[in-house]
Amino acid sequence: MAATLQFYGKTVRPLVLPNSASRYSPKPSRITCSAVSQSRRYTITLLPGDGIGPEIISVAKNVLNLTASLEGVDLSFQEMPMGGVALDLTGVPLPEETLSMAKQTDAVLLGAIGGYKWDANEKHLKPETGLLQLRAGLNVFANLRPATVLPQLVDASTLKKEVAEGVDIMVVRELTGGIYFGKPRGFGKDENGEETGFNTEVYAGYEIDRIARVAFETARKRQGKLCSVDKANVLEASMLWRKRVTAISSEYPDVELSHMYVDNAAMQLVRYPKQFDTMVTNNIFGDILSDEASMITGSIGMLPSASLGESGPGLFEPIHGSAPDIAGQDKANPLATVLSAAMLLRYGLGEENAAKRIEAAVLDTLDRGFRTGDIYSSGTKLVGCKEMGEEVLKSVESQVPAAV
Repeated sequence: MAATLQFYGKTVRPLVLPNSASRYSPKPSRITCSAVSQSRRYTITLLPGDGIGPEIISVAKNVLNLTASLEGVDLSFQEMPMGGVALDLTGVPLPEETLSMAKQTDAVLLGAIGGYKWDANEKHLKPETGLLQLRAGLNVFANLRPATVLPQLVDASTLKKEVAEGVDIMVVRELTGGIYFGKPRGFGKDENGEETGFNTEVYAGYEIDRIARVAFETARKRQGKLCSVDKANVLEASMLWRKRVTAISSEYPDVELSHMYVDNAAMQLVRYPKQFDTMVTNNIFGDILSDEASMITGSIGMLPSASLGESGPGLFEPIHGSAPDIAGQDKANPLATVLSAAMLLRYGLGEENAAKRIEAAVLDTLDRGFRTGDIYSSGTKLVGCKEMGEEVLKSVESQVPAAV
């Protein structure tokens, strides 16, 4: 699907991802969406998960349903267990049935996983292991995490207004390689008999090349600036990362490439975040930096993400956690999940007008002054998760249909 994309009002054309036939080849091919039927009928796998997950997924599902009906799209949903709830039901964090269902549908929307209840479990029985297995099972290697300071929420940022205002960053995170997946890993003892734990940060050249191309394509459609973040002064894996990213840059002479060590990047994000447009980095650095960038925007509860692969369904999820301390109390901010649903419509299904309708509704809801606790400020109206969802639905329904 080659429709021009919009994100928070910015034009973003389709990304280019390498296909499986060119796994070790420098030639990219256009990303393919799993939904190719002209009937505009799609099936979505919902994975509510744990903690606040069921609450925010419920809101997002209602928004998707209403938006789809107004835009002439037919959506059906399959809800499956994953994470801690799946552990309690089946003894594993990602049941085979859940992964199989996810692969058969057009897109996957995830709430949140994890919680105190399962913290003491062995690694293979932790909810987070299920998330890693899901990403690997869907073969989604490119994680897009926008961090945009909306005008309505600039005062919610912990940074000074003049620092936060106008920040618009896209973090492109490699998702299926690096230290989270590298082997060998495990526990052992050193020569003195002391207990040790070890992990391996490893990247193959093709893994770096394909995420680099996604990042260059993303930067090309934004402001034409790409900062590659590594630790090449210490880590061999980062030395290879910098070498391969630099080599790929020759294919994108219109994109300005810079390099930055991860410790400096973390500092610069809070010192002068407006210097960044698009950032690309490995799995663990991307995990950390995207969460840091999220706080510039005022709340991690506002930020969506999309995880894309060479083909098949994409995975869409808010970047926040399961927040077990507020689960079931109607305090969660559902907007990151709602915006993830918009990314699902755009990147997963190619339904551009439906995605625009949801994003416009979120902005309208914020314009009307509604805030959950994490983004509340004096002079705005404090609401819970359900009421925020109801207000978004009002905004969705009140809009004039977008021009085709």
